[in-house]
Amino acid sequence: MLIISIKENESIDKALKRFKKKFEKTGVVKELRRRSAFEKPSIARRKEMIRAAYKQITYGNVNN
Repeated sequence: MLIISIKENESIDKALKRFKKKFEKTGVVKELRRRSAFEKPSIARRKEMIRAAYKQITYGNVNN
């Protein structure tokens, strides 16, 4: 849990900005997005192979 102490005469906007910065550093949202878009390793390998084959076909015949 994040705790942000508000100093005397500090505006809410500044405190909110500090909270957002601290929250971003924790990486919670990044981890949530990574987990929600989970892809099985076998499917990831298959996509990588298809991408590599496409690149080979597209850019492989540069010398000809």
